[in-house]
Amino acid sequence: MIEKLVMYLGYPFVRYAIIVGVLIALCSSLLGVTLVLKRFSFIGDGLSHVAFGAMAIASVLGITNNMLIIMPITILSAILLLKRGNNAKIKGDAAIAMISVGALAFGYLIMNIFSTSSNLSGDVCSTLFGSTSILTLRKWEVIVCIVLSVLVTAVFILFYNKIFAVTFDEDFSKASGMNSGAVNYLIAVVIAVIIVLAMNLVGSLLISALVIFPALSAMRLFGSFRAVTIFSACISVVCALLGLLISILAGTPIGSTIVAVDVAAFFVCWIAGRIKGNASA
Repeated sequence: MIEKLVMYLGYPFVRYAIIVGVLIALCSSLLGVTLVLKRFSFIGDGLSHVAFGAMAIASVLGITNNMLIIMPITILSAILLLKRGNNAKIKGDAAIAMISVGALAFGYLIMNIFSTSSNLSGDVCSTLFGSTSILTLRKWEVIVCIVLSVLVTAVFILFYNKIFAVTFDEDFSKASGMNSGAVNYLIAVVIAVIIVLAMNLVGSLLISALVIFPALSAMRLFGSFRAVTIFSACISVVCALLGLLISILAGTPIGSTIVAVDVAAFFVCWIAGRIKGNASA
């Protein structure tokens, strides 16, 4: 098995996939804690469906670099989602449901009406659950992913204190003079960028798992925001790396394998948390 792994690592496309997978996992976990604590966990799910609809539009229009369509549409939807989520008539969960279901149905509808592929079912399935395109990344795509990942990480570090304040007490943040609305929009934009990056890795339907599971796993063991965030990032990277290696060696779907490893890690952390709680009691 080790010899087989070494052989695969000799191929550039495998190394590219591992680099991109680890970076996406790291970025996804950074804001996962904030989304879980703000009870906005399913924003990733909603935006991933929007990205699916945007990808369908790009496919129909024959645009080679579909990120030119997907990225702005997903970012705009994230901003609108947050804005409508704060509306008294349409709360966050209802807004997410509306955008999520609508975008998913619209995307599948136009892919059927303006089909450009002889294997529509296969294309839809690979888009929803992850495809092998992560193993066919070109060098410039890896560079774009690295640049965007560095930007996401830098934004999180630079605005860490403001994100922390908005996460735990938004009213106090406003009272202290902080523009909490701008911080919320920043979070929404960053999440949208992460969603677009993660689509090729785990697919539209599984993206939210990368955001939620590492945060929930970390919360089983730690109580402080900083410790939870750091452990969430670490366990997310480990799970993504392990999932990628298992998928390459066993020939299993990459997205599903990574999410399965995340689920297993959550149960391990849950058991460890129970043991830790009983020992301290």
